[in-house]
Amino acid sequence: MGWLIPRLLAGVLAVAMGSLLGMLIGGVLQWPVLGAALGASTGALIYGFVDAWRAHRFMGWLRRQNEGSAPRDAGFWGEVGYRVERSVRLLEKRVEGENMRLTQFLSAIEASPNGVLLLDENDQIEWCNSVAADHFGLDPQRDRRQRITNLVRAPAFVAYLQSGDYDEAMSFGGPGARGTISVLIRPYSEGMKLVLSQDITERERNDAMRRDFVANVSHEIRSPLTVLSGFIETMGNLPLTEVERRRVLELMSQQTVRMQTLVGDLLTLAQLEGSPRPAADRWVSLQKVLGQVHADAEALSSGRHTLGFDQADGVQVAGAEPELMSAIANLVNNAVRYTPSGGRIDVRWSLRADGGGEIDVVDTGIGIEREHLPRLTERFYRVDGSRSRDTGGTGLGLSIVKHVAQRHGGVLEIDSEPGKGSTFKLMFPAARIRYIEPAVDPRRALDHADAG
Repeated sequence: MGWLIPRLLAGVLAVAMGSLLGMLIGGVLQWPVLGAALGASTGALIYGFVDAWRAHRFMGWLRRQNEGSAPRDAGFWGEVGYRVERSVRLLEKRVEGENMRLTQFLSAIEASPNGVLLLDENDQIEWCNSVAADHFGLDPQRDRRQRITNLVRAPAFVAYLQSGDYDEAMSFGGPGARGTISVLIRPYSEGMKLVLSQDITERERNDAMRRDFVANVSHEIRSPLTVLSGFIETMGNLPLTEVERRRVLELMSQQTVRMQTLVGDLLTLAQLEGSPRPAADRWVSLQKVLGQVHADAEALSSGRHTLGFDQADGVQVAGAEPELMSAIANLVNNAVRYTPSGGRIDVRWSLRADGGGEIDVVDTGIGIEREHLPRLTERFYRVDGSRSRDTGGTGLGLSIVKHVAQRHGGVLEIDSEPGKGSTFKLMFPAARIRYIEPAVDPRRALDHADAG
């Protein structure tokens, strides 16, 4: 109220001065009363004009959307301009701060690995991050203010959105059959909806692999257990001759070994998947490993095959000796099992052009059709299940080899053709290969030759 009294005093003063001036002029003209009245009216008119002009300047500043500073007038309009301008500036700072926080919040949502989609009360898209746009096949800018059901026509999603029952998440096939998307809707505000999406393709694939793995393990163990149970019942209920009894015990022993091999391979896989990668500063003699594998292969072959092993003199591989032994032995044992009598199996060591090392297991066996090659390293995958069981395979050997290769920074490559044998290449990077005295590192010899 500090502006009211000065404003009233200014008005009264303008009228009084106008009246006094009019009275003086009217006295000269002998119309003092009329002059006083006209003077008072003129004073009030001038005061009103000045006040209106100041109000006009202030309104002009408001119409220009508060550009620049408010008019710096004295009195009422100056006070109004100052207070309005201060309120506007405070409001602008507050809005700017809110916009900054909103931008930071949306940036955080944008960085989320999950999709976030905001719908208004009419199911129109208010905003979505790039992950949600990818999940639903949307354009984050172009599709704003569009009804989601006009753009995402998956019947399962549309029914879920329109049902109003959002207690549980639902899943549907993503656009272009690219995978499976899980969607959860949460209502908020008045009719607004928060749509959360997640790509669960890999999770479903892993769940399916886990179910298949459990089913395969159960089947592989149940088969020899059934045989053992039958033999035990036979020995308990039927009188057997000594020859029959020995035959039954021999078959029971075979099934026991089969289960022991399966359990051993499962434990090996579990250890490979659950332990850290082998250290890069522990060096294993490849000559020693190949020598042990060679001895085991001769025992398994029993003279039915011609075996050729490179010596790999002075070669060392950085890693875990048991894992390397297991991987190479699995490849060689498979070659022995699937190569007919009279065939040849070669295990070769060579230096690659990139400085890495390569162990090749080459056989003249029955070979494998090309459509099976990409899946050979899958657990329990068999080209011919009955043949694998006859040869004592568990279906886990190549999966173990692949894991060992990956843990040592290498890869496993397979090349085969029916009737022409197979080649399994176990390749290691240069950083995990070295030569020790008295062997000479061929890579250094090549470097010296290039320098000369």
